[in-house]
Amino acid sequence: MGWRLLTQDEGPALVPGGRLGDSRDYHQHRYRQGVPEGVHDLPPGVALPLESNLAFMNGVSFTKGCYIGQELTARTHHMGVIRKRLFPVRLSGPLPTGGIDPGTPVLTESGQAAGKFRAGQGDMGLALLQSEKIKGPLHIRTSESSQVALTASVPDWWPMATK
Repeated sequence: MGWRLLTQDEGPALVPGGRLGDSRDYHQHRYRQGVPEGVHDLPPGVALPLESNLAFMNGVSFTKGCYIGQELTARTHHMGVIRKRLFPVRLSGPLPTGGIDPGTPVLTESGQAAGKFRAGQGDMGLALLQSEKIKGPLHIRTSESSQVALTASVPDWWPMATK
């Protein structure tokens, strides 16, 4: 995620190459890196820890027991098969005025379901996608009956085994 510096005075001058940003810049960067945050990105009762890449960020313990969902999480981890993941996505094409609604289906070129859009800001966002479908052309149908192309990427910081 890089560095964030909270200061009252000379913020950018303290870090060579630093620049002032706002919360919009922060969220754009976070989406570009594929880092979820809060209930918009990780809806309670819907988001699973391994599909949300929390193990990559040391957000899941495989040695501690007794937490909600621990058995499913440990079993999935040890089987080594995670078919869906939260991927950073770039949207291209005319975006609806209100943006893309969370839960909007992401479709392949042939119209098959590939996953669901989770959250975003501007042309960047996160989508829960089937891993085997991220390389092909993907799109979202908007409420205005147009299509928005969607390109998924794998962040550099993810472990090599997942790329």
